[in-house]
Amino acid sequence: MAANKIFRFGPTALTTTLTTNILNPPTATGGTGAGSSGNYIVLRHVRIVNKTGSAATFSLWLGATAGNVAGTEVIGNALSVAANAAYDWYGMLRIDTADFLVGGAGTTTALTIEGEGEIGVAG
Repeated sequence: MAANKIFRFGPTALTTTLTTNILNPPTATGGTGAGSSGNYIVLRHVRIVNKTGSAATFSLWLGATAGNVAGTEVIGNALSVAANAAYDWYGMLRIDTADFLVGGAGTTTALTIEGEGEIGVAG
């Protein structure tokens, strides 16, 4: 039986730097005789809130640190969020220690990101 812990990240304002590291699980190191392994995240929900009176866009990638390589778009690519509205994504996206959720917005601090999921120890 899994012993994952439920966690939340954010809320964090998105900037126009589209290579901003937003989420990455920690590594698990140390101890004696038990080895070490990384943690993983199962991302289940992401909410992006537009606090302005104009539509604003966001893009999120899954890949290397500070990377937004074509073909790694994961939740939105210049996806528009209506004025004073929110966008919700639901799923089961596994993020390992080598993976980074990276992204940003088309307008500085117009959008805020928050999410929930589970964190566990990789086997």
